[in-house]
Amino acid sequence: MKRIICCIIALAMLALSSLAQAGERAGAFSISPYIGGYSFDEDQALRQNRLVYGLRLGYDWTDSLATELVGNYIRAEEYPGTADHSVWSYRLDMLYNFAPQSAVVPYLAGGVGGMQFEYPENETGDLSEITANVGGGVKFFMTDNIALRADARYLWDFSNENWRHEAFHNIEYSLGLSFLFGGAKPAVAAATETRRPEPAPVEQTPPPVGEAPLAPVPAAEPTPGHYKYCVTLGIEFDIDRANVRPEYREQVAKVGNFMKKYPSTTAVIEGHTDNVGTYNHNMQLSQQRAESVVNYLVDNFGIDRSRLTAKGYGFTRPVADNSTESGRQKNRRIEAIIDCAFDVQQIQPSERLCMSLVVDFDSGKADVKPQYRDEISKVANYMKQYPTTTAVIEGHTDNVGSPEANMKLSQQRAENVVKYLVDNFGIDRSRLSAKGYGSTRRISYNNTPEGRQQNRRINAVIDCVIK
Repeated sequence: MKRIICCIIALAMLALSSLAQAGERAGAFSISPYIGGYSFDEDQALRQNRLVYGLRLGYDWTDSLATELVGNYIRAEEYPGTADHSVWSYRLDMLYNFAPQSAVVPYLAGGVGGMQFEYPENETGDLSEITANVGGGVKFFMTDNIALRADARYLWDFSNENWRHEAFHNIEYSLGLSFLFGGAKPAVAAATETRRPEPAPVEQTPPPVGEAPLAPVPAAEPTPGHYKYCVTLGIEFDIDRANVRPEYREQVAKVGNFMKKYPSTTAVIEGHTDNVGTYNHNMQLSQQRAESVVNYLVDNFGIDRSRLTAKGYGFTRPVADNSTESGRQKNRRIEAIIDCAFDVQQIQPSERLCMSLVVDFDSGKADVKPQYRDEISKVANYMKQYPTTTAVIEGHTDNVGSPEANMKLSQQRAENVVKYLVDNFGIDRSRLSAKGYGSTRRISYNNTPEGRQQNRRINAVIDCVIK
């Protein structure tokens, strides 16, 4: 028995290394085979520790409340003596699951049933007795539908001869697997998160006193030669939804119009989610989001479906911290990576942006913060994948300080990112150039700390040279 249980535990621990957020769900049926040990009361004249083999058939009335029909078999042995008896047990149990939608689900259980003792032919008849039990256990969900289950019960076996006053006290402990079928998928973060209302249109506000209105940031400076042009699209989604929100249709239109203008382009539409819900559910949801954007481009812009690919990444590629609502909202997004090769004469400078990187800096500082390593690695990985690419690293500041000091600081910031790409990712320095713009290219007003923080940034503009 110990060897069998150890094997089950070993297999389960391997699966638990990639534990998914799962749990019980209303309307699900379950089948739970198990093996364990059974200890008889010493007054029953049976050896105490015997193997027990069993099967549970369950139904979840709610996420927390379930019913199980249980049957098991024990090969009992008389003590003293060596005669064997077959013991069959059956019972109806009620379970209450705590934290039913988590990966680890503890529970309490209790029920009533009976035991039948089959004696050898030379003895008179079999014996059936009433039982009751209480106990509990824990389920470790390895996937949405499979859980490792440990269970322990304290049983009363009521004697037929004097059942009101005499009961044998037995113990059962077991380990097994539970397989769930059907049932409603759990609502995503229903207890902690409410759906965001559609945002109201943003009113145009006048610029702060002393600041000129924001102007469009100029496009990257042209580089001679032939280029590969790419654009990226980022749109966000409501919780557990895949439909394109109305406020993002203009952004999707930019991709649709771009691909209509240049019919040789192809695009990979990447879907992403936050980390609320199970791994499998989020992979499916992200794929649905990507396919929703593909369908939108096909239906509204006539883009041939063969030019579009949908790919869902679930919550495996976050761009923000999932511990906050604003971070989770940013992670519920779509990225459209458009692969397109043209002669430089055919493209306007505003469409030359291949990939952008935004890195914030502390006021007056030029050092690269450790938390931006992942963002910078995206640029590095892209340049490694396409070794003909070159990049201009643009540095920017807020308006605190003199124009001369800000120009120097922005140049230093750009050079530090160049050095970071060279030292940490092995990008050849000849493929990188640094350019400081000081405070001349604002993307936000400088009258608030938040606005100044947004202006202290780095943009990486990548030209993809085709040879």
